[in-house]
Amino acid sequence: MELHDRAFIVTGGGSGLGRATVDMLVGAGARVGVLDVNAAAAEEAAARHPDQCLAVPVDVTDPDGLGRALDAVVARFGPLGGLVSCAGVVLAERVVGRQGPHDLSRFEHVVRVNLIGTFNAARLAAVRMRENPAGEEGERGVLVLTASIAAFEGQVGQAAYAASKGGVASLVLPLARELSRDGIRVVGIAPGLFDTPMMAALPEAARVSLGQQVPYPPRLGRPEEYAALVHHLLQNRMLNGSVVRLDGAMRMAPR
Repeated sequence: MELHDRAFIVTGGGSGLGRATVDMLVGAGARVGVLDVNAAAAEEAAARHPDQCLAVPVDVTDPDGLGRALDAVVARFGPLGGLVSCAGVVLAERVVGRQGPHDLSRFEHVVRVNLIGTFNAARLAAVRMRENPAGEEGERGVLVLTASIAAFEGQVGQAAYAASKGGVASLVLPLARELSRDGIRVVGIAPGLFDTPMMAALPEAARVSLGQQVPYPPRLGRPEEYAALVHHLLQNRMLNGSVVRLDGAMRMAPR
């Protein structure tokens, strides 16, 4: 897909992987809707590229609000060429801990944001993409969904997070099969350990220790490396229906 002058949506675009993706798209000449539940973060990310970005504070689990957000981006920048879904939350909690069973509301919240929020964004983007004029080889749009290596090797205490990201990974193929009739590709990325704001909250020694668990390179991933993969996925039409691991060959231990 040609990125120059095309409109894209990045959920979770205010920080971390999403913010790096916004920068990559802007650098490629795209127009970007920066969607984030954190209004200040969305505004800050978009303000660096005022002519090419529109900040829209929105909760990805809100069907009506997200629909209006997508429409605002389309009204400003034109037909939607792609969605990169980065919005998500994390949680560490054992199924049976010292205080009793896993809190059900917290499990539900993680699944709602990570899985249902991703599906909500995908379905609303796809229904708009299918109305686009067909491009080369009939392509109308691309959905990039963010899973995690926890989807495959969830650790102790990651039941909610692993289940939510496993659901995202499992969405990719059925969505790709269904939407292929409309010329819409669907691909997934399963990042390993990346140097995002979530990691920044850890002590430096802990961050270094985690990075050294990666076989090669022995460090945390950089958000721009995630964005570089997004760039390739958007441009390579044969990448469809697959979840690509981006983890430096890391396989997570039980704990």
